Order: sequence, then C-alpha cells, then structure tokens
Amino acid sequence: MVVLDLFSGAGGLSEGFFRANATFVGHVELDPYACKTLKTRTAYWNLKKQGKLNIYYDYLLKKISTETLWDKANVLHSDDVINKEISESTFPEITSRIKANLKHKNLQHVDVIIGGPPCQAYSIIGRARMKESVSADPRNFLYQYYVKFLTTFKPKMFIFENVPGLKSAGNGQYFKDLKTAIDKAGYHIEDPRELIASDFGVLQNRKRIIIVGWKKKKNMQYQYPNFEKIDTSKYLVNDLLKDLPLLEPGAKIEGKNKYIQNTNSYLIQANIREKNFNILTQHETRPHNERDREIYKEAILDWNLYKKRLCYKELASKRPELITHKNTESFRNRFNVIKADERASHTILAHMAMDGHYYIHPDIQQLRSLSIREAARLQSFPDDFYFEGPRTAAFRQIGNAVPPKMGEQIAKTIKELIDNL
Repeated sequence: MVVLDLFSGAGGLSEGFFRANATFVGHVELDPYACKTLKTRTAYWNLKKQGKLNIYYDYLLKKISTETLWDKANVLHSDDVINKEISESTFPEITSRIKANLKHKNLQHVDVIIGGPPCQAYSIIGRARMKESVSADPRNFLYQYYVKFLTTFKPKMFIFENVPGLKSAGNGQYFKDLKTAIDKAGYHIEDPRELIASDFGVLQNRKRIIIVGWKKKKNMQYQYPNFEKIDTSKYLVNDLLKDLPLLEPGAKIEGKNKYIQNTNSYLIQANIREKNFNILTQHETRPHNERDREIYKEAILDWNLYKKRLCYKELASKRPELITHKNTESFRNRFNVIKADERASHTILAHMAMDGHYYIHPDIQQLRSLSIREAARLQSFPDDFYFEGPRTAAFRQIGNAVPPKMGEQIAKTIKELIDNL
C-alpha cells in the first residue's frame, strides 16, 4: 500500500498506516517541528524493519544526536518528509519531489492519499475565536490543493479527515464545494461519517469527520467502510496514568527504569507501552504558580466529592483571593480535570500548548496539568513516539493529531479495500 500523506502534522494518522505496513512516498507538512517528529518516527520504522531498534533506543536515551539517528536510519537526506507549505507557488516543487521519491523507491503509483487541511477555520471553537476573520482565512480553501494532488497522482482511494464542523462551516458551502471538486476530479464519496475515537481503542471522546473516496470505475459498488471497533469498556482513564511517576510542576522525569508500575492490559492492547519497554521520555510538565495550583485543588475536590466541574463564579464566592478575572462568566469553562474514573477523557486540543488549565491531572497530590507523555497517551501515541521541538511545540503536535489507534483501524480496513480493487 503506497501512501502519500498531506497536511501530516506529527503523523498520528500515518502512524496507523505504518502499522498496516504502508510505504510512504511523502509526508508534506508546514510546521518544522512536526516535520522533525515525522523524520524521527520514520527513522523508528526504518530501523524496526532492519531489526536495529537498539539505535533508536540509544536516541531516546540521548546517547546519539538527532542527525546521527536520521543518518543511520536513511532519512537524513531522503524526501520522505517535505517541509513545505502547500500553495500555488510550491505545488510544482512538492509534486516533483514526490514523483522523484516514487522513482527512487521503484514504485509505479500512489495507492492512497491521506490527511486533512488545518481545521481551525472549520472548527466551531476556531470560528468562535476568529469571528468575522474566519471567512477570509485562506485555510478554508486548502482542500482545493488536496483535490489537485488527487488529479496529479490518481490514487485508488483517499482518506480526508477533519473536524465535525467541516460540514457546517460557511453555512455548509465549503463542504458542498469540496464534494463538487472531488466529483470533478473523478472520485466518488459516500456520505462522510462522524467517528469517535473511543470506539477505536482510544480513551478519549474525540470526534472526527472521515471522508472516504474511491476513484470512479464502471459498475463499482460503493459502501462506506465498516471500520472495526474496539471495546475498551472495562478500562478507565486511570489505566493510562497510573504507571507514570509523580511529577512536580515544571519538572521532567526521563530515562530507564522510571515507571512506577509494570505495564497493564490496556496499555498493551492500545500499543502504548509494550511489556518489555522501559524507557520513559517527555514526562515533562509546565510550571504553575501557587494561585493556579490552589484552583486546581478546588477543581479536583469538586469532581472527587460532588462529581461536578469547577464553576469559576462559585469559586469567586468561595475563594475570592484566587480570582484574577472580574468577568467570572467568561471564564466558567476554563478549568477542567481529566476524569480518572471515567471511560474516556474530554478532547485533547492544540490549545493545551497555551496553558494547562483545561487538562488538570486528577491526582490531588500533584496539582499540575498533564505532562507531554500523559497527553500523548490520551491520544494513544506509544511511549516510544518522540515529539521533536520545545514543550509547547510538542503539546501543539499532540493536540492537532489523529489518534494513532484510530488511524490504525482506518488503515487496516483501507488496506483490505485496496487489495480487492
């Protein structure tokens, strides 16, 4: 299965396709830190196929540099990752590099194109934040380049993923235009489905629109794929967190033998931490001032004692010394605890790069927001997945990603469909 990955981000969706034994001829992404992450993950898969994961583990343990890892894994000078903005001016160069990569890998064609343009202009939250400027946002029209890649490489199928708000953005006109463009390009789509990550082995209530497209063929019977679901009803969010060491705000714990418990059945089932894996990385959290930590304590107590979310207005009456905003109505949803005793957390968003108030760790002993590794686990990223760049860049990459476990279920089904075309 030969795959081209557009608007790749850190590679959550492509991780699922890697697990389905896909061969990539390009990941195209604007964010330089996400591109470095993609290169490092490509290095992981290359070394795994060669039986040389000890080199990758040396990198996780900081024994070798990033460049040394990339060099040993044959990604330092490859075009598997293309750090370019997709635009009218860059399209010829990007397509030329992908075609050269196809030739270099002795491949004839692309089977599947995957990915989805940045979703800020389509998401309901993004629209609320951007207000009038949303209609002029050029990201509304990036789907046109996605379609242009379809007409250039003519894959058998494609996967276009985005936020549920895609269907309602611009009063539905963007989605209508997208469907028209796809049809003119020679592809058929069934009505897209809204999929929820918790149906696919992820302990998170994350929703995504998944559009599946086929290259039109005579007498072809189209049916939206039946993606296999995974039952996680016997697990709780705490199963994701309890083997990780306690952490102070602004601290970091990394290295061998740092886990405080053996792995568990959920972590193994979700491909997060294998039985013999014992290298902890990026268990790092942001610093917090004492006022915020006191607010976190109140938020955790409200949930533990009353199963309710902290109300900023009530906090103003109970602990007025903690209030920093006069307009208590505007900040009523600002603080949220990860519910350790529920089957799925609320959605992990890229906004966590700005502050951690919406992602408070449930342990009242720690009084902090989630670490990079904890956030990655809630997205079902494996513990051996390394995010390049500073802490804020890592959080942004995690929040923007498709959960790999969800991507894996999609990839398995698409591979079966491709094999039968």
